[in-house]
Amino acid sequence: MKKANLLWKIFVYVMLTLGAVVMLFPLVWMISVSLMTNIEVEHAGVWWPAVPQWHNYIETFSTLPFGRWTMNTIIITFSTIVGALLSNTLVAYGFARFHAKGRNVLFMVMLATMMLPSTVTMIPLFIIFRDLGWVNTFRPLIVPAFFGNAFFIFLLRQFFMGLPTELEDAAKIDGLGTLGILVRIMLPLMLPALTTVAIFQFNGAWNDFMGPLIYLNRHETFTLALGINFFRGQHHVQWNFLMVASLVSMLPSLIIFFLGQKYFIEGISVSSGVKG
Repeated sequence: MKKANLLWKIFVYVMLTLGAVVMLFPLVWMISVSLMTNIEVEHAGVWWPAVPQWHNYIETFSTLPFGRWTMNTIIITFSTIVGALLSNTLVAYGFARFHAKGRNVLFMVMLATMMLPSTVTMIPLFIIFRDLGWVNTFRPLIVPAFFGNAFFIFLLRQFFMGLPTELEDAAKIDGLGTLGILVRIMLPLMLPALTTVAIFQFNGAWNDFMGPLIYLNRHETFTLALGINFFRGQHHVQWNFLMVASLVSMLPSLIIFFLGQKYFIEGISVSSGVKG
């Protein structure tokens, strides 16, 4: 039995290692291309640059206003995170704790909106924001985050329902109101779920391409995802510069995920209770 277990562990580790190599290959390829010359990029047999072109990173960010685009992306991303945490937490708490008539029907209707593809609402939303005069501003990309997201509400509601109601009963006896219970009792216990929502929202807003493409037409309002597209011309793609910009813009997502990985895994499980 010990020999069988050892062989099984070896097999599992070998398969995980092979899977990690396969998953990391695109990242290694991006780094390799970012350090190549134009001639090496166009040569099919070159896998690693003969002489790494570190100046590609300097040229990439000195050619276009990436500083401005990065600041725009940061403003939009963190504004939407605030909106997502505020709106989804309040709605999820209401669905989890308020026993109003028709609550389950409203919850099912809300979940049904997840089946609507974004292309269905794209044109009506654009017409609404255009009539409001919000085109070429950040408002169409920020304001919707303050009106809830069906998936986030579902995730937070499930986490709320896993918390014992006795905590709220004790807080009511001590004189806390509904908002006080939510802020002072529930939110500290919701840290894993809230971190999960923040990570999802960060990745969605940071990497969003379609939204800025639709609503932002002036170069000074572009985001990173939209600005990177400048390296793709009509007849030629500057792959080395494109990989530099893509690699650098991807780093914040990786850092955020690794920093919040512990809470992210706990939040996704949606089955956590009160711990120690």
